[in-house]
Amino acid sequence: MGLVLLALAVTVGALLFGAYVRAQQPVTISFLLRAVEADQMQGLAEQFMAENPDIRIEMVRGPNAADAVENLYTTSFLLGDSPYDILFSDVVWIPKFAAAGWLIDLSDRVSEAELEEFLPADVAAGVYQDGLYRMPFRSDMGMLYYRTDLLDQVGMEPPETFDDLLAASAAIQSETDVDWGFVWQGLQYEGIVTNYVELVAGFGGFWIDPETLEVGLDQPAGIQAAEFMRSLISERVSPPGVTNYIEEDALRQFENGNTAFMRNWPYAWAEVNREGSAVAGNVGIKPMVHAEGQQPAATLGGWGFGISATTPHPEEAWRVVEFFTSPGPMKDFITEFTYVPSRRALFTDPDVLAELPHYEQLLEVAETTIPRPPVGQYAQLSDILQRYLSATISNQMTPEAAMRAAAGESRRVLGTEA
Repeated sequence: MGLVLLALAVTVGALLFGAYVRAQQPVTISFLLRAVEADQMQGLAEQFMAENPDIRIEMVRGPNAADAVENLYTTSFLLGDSPYDILFSDVVWIPKFAAAGWLIDLSDRVSEAELEEFLPADVAAGVYQDGLYRMPFRSDMGMLYYRTDLLDQVGMEPPETFDDLLAASAAIQSETDVDWGFVWQGLQYEGIVTNYVELVAGFGGFWIDPETLEVGLDQPAGIQAAEFMRSLISERVSPPGVTNYIEEDALRQFENGNTAFMRNWPYAWAEVNREGSAVAGNVGIKPMVHAEGQQPAATLGGWGFGISATTPHPEEAWRVVEFFTSPGPMKDFITEFTYVPSRRALFTDPDVLAELPHYEQLLEVAETTIPRPPVGQYAQLSDILQRYLSATISNQMTPEAAMRAAAGESRRVLGTEA
């Protein structure tokens, strides 16, 4: 009997000790991200773990293509309990993931006053049907790059309107040895959509109203935006090859000195001013051009953090999200890697401006940002718009016919066709 009791005591003791040891082990919080971002964010992860020894961050290195990472996240959720506690998300993923019920609503974890410290469009991009599913980490926005030396040479100011852009391009092409006026992203992929979003807003229109699900593609401004894209090629303001351009192609033309204007993202600033660039020191940035009487618009991009609905550790996951999106870590990250902050105050922070003086100009652009429509069917709608914009700029369809067809398909996807 004594041996039985002793064995029982040993077993209970071992179980209790095992439970104690497990209780002392740090909780692991994992998320998937592109390999290049995992390298860049390692320093912040190590800082967090040093300050929070009860939590271990596991960053899973994925492909560098954003859509491939999105597919991996999607697959993990479709299979059941995702192994990821956190979703490191592009702005356009949130409607899809929130609509599927894969994310936790963060509304009760952050106050309105705290959200006001972020760029309004960055916050709006994390909202789906009145819930907040993403905390902004770094922002991105489309803008116009221009050659200051060429504008001085022809005696013109940086363009404000579409007509100004065309006039300046024509003057520079005729009076200098620069071949092209304006380069942008025309390949059939998400990039052509981001260009169109800026143009349609610049004509006073819209793509999809997320509140009413009204489609604006076949309205006058929607057609005008497509016509403008096509005319840039037909009037030889843009090279014919722009129909196959992604960001890097446009950047190559601009930094080699072959064009006067470029639509691109903030990352291009460091590239065009690097040693060896033909245009270094002769580049300005400003909000995108627009129609007379309208306002400029910049398509919002960027990344942030959501929390998986299947995580067994929501509180620990929130502590990680809170850390990465707080002012100090965000400031360290954006100054080291020259990304754009989501917190408005960092654009005018003296330490940031000491490293990145053009961020004061960038704030002007940031204040014009607009998100792509936060609807659950976004991926399908983007695919429709990409196909018909490509058909327009490659002369397979007229702008009016293409936008009417795109609008009709979009309404069918949204279930709003008459």
